[in-house]
Amino acid sequence: MSPKPVRLQDDDALERFVTDHEVALVELYTSGCPKCQAMEPVLGNVGRSTTIPVGLAKLGDDPVLLERFDVQSVPTLVLFREGEQVARVSEGFLGGDEVVDFVEDHAPGAVPEDA
Repeated sequence: MSPKPVRLQDDDALERFVTDHEVALVELYTSGCPKCQAMEPVLGNVGRSTTIPVGLAKLGDDPVLLERFDVQSVPTLVLFREGEQVARVSEGFLGGDEVVDFVEDHAPGAVPEDA
């Protein structure tokens, strides 16, 4: 099982996180965003139930993140496979099943069958 989501302090930490894992899910968020705050426990559950590593990156901590991902709304979930962005979703709050479906759709085989 994966531990709780990892807080990524800046773009360098995010880059290390995604290159250290074959598949990784990262939430880009801002402080004071209620939907972002509501996503954290959901992402923790997704990480524990699927073994997908989950990172949390606060956009205000590193302006490079905002520019790199051209974030228009938060929360934004970005899925990486082998260090490369393969998908993203910015539709506000998503439940656990929706997040798992998003991962399965864009990284087939990443979620164990018994998850």
